[in-house]
Amino acid sequence: MALTKVTNDLLALGESTSSLNLPKGTTAQRPSSPVAGMVRENTDDNVIEYYNGTEWKQVKSQVPTVLVDYLVIAAGGGGGSTRSTSGGGGGGGAGGYRSSVTGESSGGGAAAESSLTLTAGTSYTITIGGGGAGGPVSLRGTSGNNSVFHTITSIGGGGGGGGTTSPFDPFDGGSGGGGAFAVLGGDGTVSQGFRGGNNIESRAGAGGGGASSQGIDITQSGYPYPVNGTAGGLGISSAITGSSVARAGGGGGGADNTSGGGAAVAGGGTGGANSIGVAGTDNTGGGGGGAGSYSTASAPQNAGADGGSGVVILRLLTSQYSGTTTGSPTVTTDGSHTVLTYTQSGTYTA
Repeated sequence: MALTKVTNDLLALGESTSSLNLPKGTTAQRPSSPVAGMVRENTDDNVIEYYNGTEWKQVKSQVPTVLVDYLVIAAGGGGGSTRSTSGGGGGGGAGGYRSSVTGESSGGGAAAESSLTLTAGTSYTITIGGGGAGGPVSLRGTSGNNSVFHTITSIGGGGGGGGTTSPFDPFDGGSGGGGAFAVLGGDGTVSQGFRGGNNIESRAGAGGGGASSQGIDITQSGYPYPVNGTAGGLGISSAITGSSVARAGGGGGGADNTSGGGAAVAGGGTGGANSIGVAGTDNTGGGGGGAGSYSTASAPQNAGADGGSGVVILRLLTSQYSGTTTGSPTVTTDGSHTVLTYTQSGTYTA
């Protein structure tokens, strides 16, 4: 005889809307002599549990995960302004640099970090830091803003020193701002960047710190005073997108009168020579160039240049790419991987 339907308080067979209702109770109400294979609902913990012959264990759901590599670069600091007809502002420091790409490095001489494990279906916020403003006349530069992806925060680069209004000191940051007018460079952040260049005299600006080296110091003092600003610290090249690109260089220091300012490196701006500095390149985290001094007392004073904005780049297997984003990242492929480049804030849903 065929069974067509059996109904009791626990099980109803043959009905599409039926369900299996498990025994339930508190932890104290567990069977006194359990047998391996028993399954029940624990109402204290609101979980399904089973007895494995030795102890009660929770039944856990397996949520898919996604492994992602990242490059998170904060914004560069702004270059400092000039003090007088004989001087130059310090270069802005590069934005903090953090990377998980195997075989590459993070800033400050640190090794690559671990990849991140994301939970499928979860949305993760990406924040792109804006560049620090160059120091207006009489003021030092301002620091860049942080860039963030999930638990990874890169610190904005420090503003370059300078100006006629105290304090003249550069700011600390992901990489520190360069010194001007006989002050030390700002400090970098551990595992993100280096310090800005020190300046032991007052006739030119020192370069801001970079992701892979410090800004160049000005060590000469006394007459004849040095008149050239120094270059910012070097950045780091990464092939996370499939092509190697150098980013997070420090801004160059400003120059005395018409002599050359500090050189441009890895997105950092050139220091001015009797002119404003050159801005850091956007989406590289490069520091802004310091201003060069004006030529006569009656000439307009010069301002420092802005730092470059930051960037966040993600790399994951194309087979795990969800296609769900906000913020309009640039999406490319490199072999079996998909690469998302965020130049403005947004989200990625794993």
